[in-house]
Amino acid sequence: MDNANGKASDQKRTGVCQDNGLTNGFHPTQTGNGSCSALCSNGTSTSGGFSSSSSSSSSSAAGGGGSGHNGIEHFHDLQFQEDVHNNGSPPKRCRLRRRMDSGKKSRPPFPWFGMDIGGTLVKLVYFEPKDFTAEEEEVESLKSIRHFLTSNVAYGNTGIRDVHLELKNLTMCGRKGNLHFIRFPTQDMLGFIQMGRDKNFSSLHTTLCATGGGAYKFEDDFRTIANLKLQKLDELDCLIQGLLYVDSVGFNGHPECYFFENPSDPESENCVKKTCCLDNPFPMLLVNIGSGVSMLAVYSKDNYKRVTGTSLGGGTFLGLCCLLTGCETFEEALEMAAKGDSSNVDKLVKDIYGGDYERFGLQGSTVASSFGHMMSKEKRDSISKEDLARATLVTITNNIGSIARMCAVNEGYFGAVGAFLELLKMTDDL
Repeated sequence: MDNANGKASDQKRTGVCQDNGLTNGFHPTQTGNGSCSALCSNGTSTSGGFSSSSSSSSSSAAGGGGSGHNGIEHFHDLQFQEDVHNNGSPPKRCRLRRRMDSGKKSRPPFPWFGMDIGGTLVKLVYFEPKDFTAEEEEVESLKSIRHFLTSNVAYGNTGIRDVHLELKNLTMCGRKGNLHFIRFPTQDMLGFIQMGRDKNFSSLHTTLCATGGGAYKFEDDFRTIANLKLQKLDELDCLIQGLLYVDSVGFNGHPECYFFENPSDPESENCVKKTCCLDNPFPMLLVNIGSGVSMLAVYSKDNYKRVTGTSLGGGTFLGLCCLLTGCETFEEALEMAAKGDSSNVDKLVKDIYGGDYERFGLQGSTVASSFGHMMSKEKRDSISKEDLARATLVTITNNIGSIARMCAVNEGYFGAVGAFLELLKMTDDL
């Protein structure tokens, strides 16, 4: 998904999905062209953290961990199998509960992990059981891993646990626990693999489930350094399954997906953010923002096609911000963008017409030319780094929103645009 045209890898099948940071890259956006996007949801330093260096890779959604077989994958096959009494739509929560319990017999041993090794970030999901058995409590390496992951919010210089994304009190494969989401730059992948070796992870598991291009790129490193095999799952399959799963469990008692009603006038009180559920979302357009972007027309849980993509995604935003502002991290780029004013950088309709272009319904605040003011030396001398970061964000999100809108119209279901985005909350009002 992170190559020049945003394409994903061709290798296939399913897993658990949850993306933090750049892979499904930013929090949901309602762009100035009136398109409406729905979201699925995106401390202290310790030793043994995720800090080393390596090269980067690809991205999408995270798969569950297994040991020799993929118990978590089987669990999700149970979850999302077709139900003739439900018109082929994703099963209701009561059915999900029964299918979760039915996964007991095939569940793998702890710890349960899933990884999405992307082109910019690695996303890791960890299931922390709250009902440990006496036998499990006696396994020192298992306790060590659990303590290390759940007692910290930072790991080394670059690893971060997104506490605000934690899903609590879930039942998975008959076990109760919490889902934790951890991310770190792909360039630090070797540090993570070495940590797995140092914590003797291979004594608990022989196989990890992983998705994203990095599942292929780093496969040999996992085997030679940590004595671990990777069960590789297709990132777009994982994305769809994960979207439906997260919607089915909600976010700690609250719906995870939402849309904007009357989005064409974001400043109006009529533009209202409303929650929705995906009991029967098909067909839908799924916009997956990673380092690059893929747009999928989804007709059912296992029937979809990639409509198009763009190389201008989360990696573009971060890369340009690094060049233009000197920032070093994604968090720093977002912090700058939150403080900036893109109208100091972009040329707006009102800069050309003196106001609205009423004949075609273009408001004066609409961007006419991204970075259009930068041809003027006077303008260049007066802008801030924060303005440049904000303009970069607006340029990327507006482009993605415009392409998504055209795809939705062409596919015949404009108004049902489903986007699994995690860009950032500030783009809600762009």
